[in-house]
Amino acid sequence: MSNTIAAISTGRTVSAIGILRLSGSDCAEIAGSVFSLQNNTPLKDAPNRKLMLGTLRDRNGRIIDQCMAVYTRAPHTYTGEDTVEIQCHGSPAVLAAGLDALFAAGAQPAQRGEFTKRAFLNGQLGLSQAEAVIDLIEAETADAAANAAGQVGGILQATLSPIYDALTNLCSHFHAVLDYPDEDIEDFGLEQYNGALQSSAKALYALLQTYGQGRILKQGVVAAIVGKPNVGKSSLLNALAGYDRVIVTEIAGTTRDTVEESVMVGNIRLRLIDTAGIRNTDDQIEAIGVTRSKQAMEGADLVIFVCDGSCPLDQEDQDVIFKCMNAENAIAIINKSDLGCTVTPSDLPFAQVISISTKNGTGLDQLSDVINVMFANDAPCDGSILTNPRQFDAIRRAYEAMLNALHGLMLGLSPDAVLTDVEAAMAAIGEVTGNTVREDITARIFERFCVGK
Repeated sequence: MSNTIAAISTGRTVSAIGILRLSGSDCAEIAGSVFSLQNNTPLKDAPNRKLMLGTLRDRNGRIIDQCMAVYTRAPHTYTGEDTVEIQCHGSPAVLAAGLDALFAAGAQPAQRGEFTKRAFLNGQLGLSQAEAVIDLIEAETADAAANAAGQVGGILQATLSPIYDALTNLCSHFHAVLDYPDEDIEDFGLEQYNGALQSSAKALYALLQTYGQGRILKQGVVAAIVGKPNVGKSSLLNALAGYDRVIVTEIAGTTRDTVEESVMVGNIRLRLIDTAGIRNTDDQIEAIGVTRSKQAMEGADLVIFVCDGSCPLDQEDQDVIFKCMNAENAIAIINKSDLGCTVTPSDLPFAQVISISTKNGTGLDQLSDVINVMFANDAPCDGSILTNPRQFDAIRRAYEAMLNALHGLMLGLSPDAVLTDVEAAMAAIGEVTGNTVREDITARIFERFCVGK
């Protein structure tokens, strides 16, 4: 019997509804000591999965809310244990007093992610499903939410489980022949498993190939806005953000450090980085900002070059343009079109050149369209896209171990030598599915969660 935990499962701000959640073998008795049903039936005798009206009291017995509760019996619950949810009016004071009363009645404070961790430990969720719960909570776009929901539903688990099972069959056959030589077991030969090994390696490779898109799906497009000082980089960020996020003046070098802001541009989440103007300078502080600007360019998914279209390009512009040429994705912005343009698209060596005015907003819709086409997501966001860096690392190690096993098979190595790599692949896959996950890994995973989930 596990101890009963309790937590507030909704936000700590004023809202219409707030939820107190309990899980554990005696949750009904504990909840029933602070919540009494209107029909005077003990909560532990309430119908399964039915919302019941009642009264919530604090630890001193004072009535603090007229609300609802639902008692759900194991094993058909989120955690696999008996659970109770008390659905109150969303006053932070009511929720805090109710939680305090539950603690006084014997419940233990839930740790971060403990409800979902119990779901995993009780076999209600695979590890990849449990890990996707926090991705769903933190999703910032509909596509990211859809992909996380697919993984909560078991898409990734269903992709990896057949691979793990196939490798398990291979290893178990070998050890059966080795340990029981007198039994009537089919002789073991690695050659008969060559196709299975190749098929498993291909499936892992295909999954790894989705991670580039998945990283952007989950984290957004990191976009560095670059250019020489005073061309309108900060004004562009402010225009895209919809408010004055960055101080803007006519003084060159106002921005001394990188400034970040997350914005939606069409269907794409942009992690905009407004950088210090790139130029040679004797100012020590500005020089540090220029160095950080160059680092931001190197780590960006998209580089947005900005120039002042009302003035001819000069050497400082050309120096920044040269640095942009290594970017995988780059867009050139000719700003200040409201002042008349002396710079034309043919003057800039970029595939995408857009004239805009951050002052009156012209051209921003075209910029949005270009970015949406550039980072369009054609794959179905059904859970089949790998978005988690920890999972990516584990699957990468599994794939490399599979390649080593196939190479050993080609060289004619002994079965035990080849199966060492197969077992390494299984261990890595198990870190994603939960078959072989270590306690320190699970602790690190559920530390990402909020209390109450």
